[in-house]
Amino acid sequence: MEAHLLQGLWAPDNHQQHAQALEYLQQLRESTDGWQLCGATLTSGGPQLDDKVKFVCLQVMEHYARNRYASATPEQQTLFRQHLSQWMTTLCMLTEPEKVFIQNKTAQLMSLVFVVDYPTRWPSFITDLLSTLNMGPHAVQLYLRILLAIDTEVVDREIIHTQAESERNTHIKDTMREHCVLDLTNSWYDILVKYEKSHPELVCHCHNVIGAYISWIDISLIANDRFVCKLVDHLKEPLLREAAADCIHEIITKGMDPVTKAQLIESFVNVLDQAGVLKPVDDDDSDFLVKLARLINGIGVQLILSWQKLDKKESEKREMVRQAVENKVTLLLTFMASDYDDISAAVFDFARDYIQLIKQTGEMTAVEKGLLENMLYVVISKSKYDESYNFTQAGEDEAMFDEYRKKLKVVFDNLAALIPELVLQVSKEYVVTTLNRWQSSPYEDVEAAVSLMYNLGEALPASHGNHFSGPSQVGDPFQVGALSAFVKTSTMQEMMQLLVSSGVSGHTHPAVSLQFFECVARYEKFFTCEPQFIPTILAAFLDTRGMRNPNPRVRSRTSYLFSRVVRCLKSHIVGYTDDILSQLTDLLVLAPPDNGQIPPMLTPDDQLYVFEAAAMLIIAGNTEAGRKEGLMRNLLSPVFTKVSCLAERLAREQDPINQMNIAKSICHATAVTARTSKAFSNQNTIQACGCVQLYLDALQLFINCLNVGVEREVVGAGVRQLMHRLVVCLDGESLLPLLPPASQALLHTPSPAVLTDYLPLINQIIAKFQKEISPFVQTIFVPLVSAIFTAVSEPIEENDEEEQRTRRLLQRSYYLFITTIVSNHLLSIMAALDSSILQQVLMSVVQGAVEFPDPVAQKNCFVILRRLTEAWGVKDSGPPGFIEFLYTQVVPACFLAPLKTTFDLNDAQTILALQESATCLQTIYKKRGDELITYLRSQYLPKMDLSPDLVNEYCQALTSDAKVFRNYSKIFFQRAKS
Repeated sequence: MEAHLLQGLWAPDNHQQHAQALEYLQQLRESTDGWQLCGATLTSGGPQLDDKVKFVCLQVMEHYARNRYASATPEQQTLFRQHLSQWMTTLCMLTEPEKVFIQNKTAQLMSLVFVVDYPTRWPSFITDLLSTLNMGPHAVQLYLRILLAIDTEVVDREIIHTQAESERNTHIKDTMREHCVLDLTNSWYDILVKYEKSHPELVCHCHNVIGAYISWIDISLIANDRFVCKLVDHLKEPLLREAAADCIHEIITKGMDPVTKAQLIESFVNVLDQAGVLKPVDDDDSDFLVKLARLINGIGVQLILSWQKLDKKESEKREMVRQAVENKVTLLLTFMASDYDDISAAVFDFARDYIQLIKQTGEMTAVEKGLLENMLYVVISKSKYDESYNFTQAGEDEAMFDEYRKKLKVVFDNLAALIPELVLQVSKEYVVTTLNRWQSSPYEDVEAAVSLMYNLGEALPASHGNHFSGPSQVGDPFQVGALSAFVKTSTMQEMMQLLVSSGVSGHTHPAVSLQFFECVARYEKFFTCEPQFIPTILAAFLDTRGMRNPNPRVRSRTSYLFSRVVRCLKSHIVGYTDDILSQLTDLLVLAPPDNGQIPPMLTPDDQLYVFEAAAMLIIAGNTEAGRKEGLMRNLLSPVFTKVSCLAERLAREQDPINQMNIAKSICHATAVTARTSKAFSNQNTIQACGCVQLYLDALQLFINCLNVGVEREVVGAGVRQLMHRLVVCLDGESLLPLLPPASQALLHTPSPAVLTDYLPLINQIIAKFQKEISPFVQTIFVPLVSAIFTAVSEPIEENDEEEQRTRRLLQRSYYLFITTIVSNHLLSIMAALDSSILQQVLMSVVQGAVEFPDPVAQKNCFVILRRLTEAWGVKDSGPPGFIEFLYTQVVPACFLAPLKTTFDLNDAQTILALQESATCLQTIYKKRGDELITYLRSQYLPKMDLSPDLVNEYCQALTSDAKVFRNYSKIFFQRAKS
């Protein structure tokens, strides 16, 4: 073996050397004697051999073991095993342990041989393996790694096996149970005893092996005095206890009879309790406590699972198990209340399952109610932020706590579903107590109180989100703890009154501020019942507590929440419109494009919400249209004035960076203008409010900005956004006159990206105005389609993936554009095309149906062909030559597309395309009748080398019900592609 050639594998920068090394490695794998060279290299090279070369040799041998060993000659198999045995002996006799990755690869290789040879060709495999244990700790380490590798190959349930592999694995396990499992377990015990002081890493590894094998061996081989006593002893040893805890967890989660399982768990708990290992209060080893918490969680979950499996008639056994569960809840609460969140989270499954157990029984004892109340207090306490939480620069620790808090909320929700009255009562006590002394309380307590109140909104269901009136009770009326509407609404009202009037909105910590405004927005219906608090809340949103808060995160979030509150309460706050608008004036000023280092009060995105809220207040007012129009003009006029100035600056500006900043400012101005249009509704339309001309003038202004000719794509994005909104708000008579100049400006430089962005706009216009828009579409159709064809056909570099993606998006958008035309009564546009242009369009659609590897686009192409067939499929109803086009292009497309290798019949989107092609073909049959059947029988299908019987079968299916033919088409093409 030429080991020096392999060195290039670790020199990726030297492309030639690396390529040669890869080629040599491939030769070793594929050659008939490559594995022999590698085996000989390993056995002759010994420990002095380079680690990387060892690993490559093992890889080559692994490739042989996976692919050719099972079918090799007996002589080759014997030689392969000899190489392995010699190599194992070498590893076992080393003075220093071999590298872990070498040991693992060796163990994996042994396991691959094991599953092929055991028990038939190498019945003494386990015995031979056990015989190596007297060679010392290195041999023990390798032995344990091999057992874990065997478990991965034979037992691991996460690996999907074939039927043959599953049968093989079952046979292996059955044979091992009968012949060698007892010897294995004895060896494990010997390792636990012999090496617990000298080599703790071996003992931990042995625990892992026991935990892996316990799932399929006889439980009595491990759950006995000698093993249990040893495991409990190890739970007291700092270097062994984590692995021992995991091992015990695997033992108690083994599948078995529910009563036997419960008895096993109880015996373990008694022993552990007597040994004093279940009292973690004084232990500061958080890693071990996580393992111990996981063990407690497993104990609880498995006991509850046993209770669920017992028949309801077995009342005594169920009661015994339920009592066993109850006895563990104190432990559950101890771990759940741990200062370490990962320890606390480890028992959440037990907590949720315990709550569900009580819910399933339909009754609750006083003891259980007390335990659940204690759990609720733990949840509230643990939801508080830690003092180390960094609100200004959140990192991984903060993200972990946020995730922990979400899981904690799930437990809270489960408690609220079971004991809503108690949850409401405890929550109220905590909220009222904390808010009444918020100024002297830590911010963590105040935030937790407001957060608790916020979470009640989801935890306690309410009709249409109204927690201040509703049905007679919450929860099961026959269950202890059903909550009356009066108690709930009065309690919620009391808490909201205190929240709004306590002054906590002025808390200086951003976490409290954010949670306060979140709470106000969640319970906005409170203010419809108690409108006297509206001025207080509006003031909080508008001053330094909200949108003028020193903290940018608070400003940003309250801007959004303000728009939500205004939308929900607009009919109640229109009386404050003038005052609100006057206070919003400075927040509605657009930031200059070059404002240096002074950031604006609100970001552009935040400002969108404020403009929307202001417009909603204006439009919701019970004033005449003229006043609404005047207020809207006052709102937007400063924007338009600013835009006019920016357009002039843009025309003069030479610096590219300044040009981009100005263009972004114009785009933002377009966005806020578009956002204000969301204030209009079916009741208060843009026409009824007299604002049509205002928005038409705005659109013309922004089109003029586009015609400046600088940074067209940036400015164009804003113009398109505004037009999308105006298509929704305006009628055709108002908007259509501006479409030609707008489209001309938007398509001035028709790059693939510009065309892709424009097509959804024209599709929206067509879908809304249909025939009304026909003259305009007729004028732009040929130039637009020609621009698309040109853009798609432009040469690009092979490795330019971004440009290729852009082209694919444009093609998909083009097919959707044609689909929109044929689906909205505008076929006259297609019919009026010059014959050469029409032919080009039709062929592009056929090409898309067959060649374009995008099932969504293919489906649209078949929709187009079907629609055209419906309209023009009868003689003299369509353009000349269309019937011939059906037979020469459309019918073949319905067969060629599904036969493409890129047409994946296991993909849901592709199946939709297939069904549309089938529908297209049936539409041709409906229009052409037996003429199509004759063509298929005599001309087309025989070319596909189909038997006469299959041709008849296909034609018969084509004339049947649509659903039957669609199903048949899938089967037909699956057979054709197999």
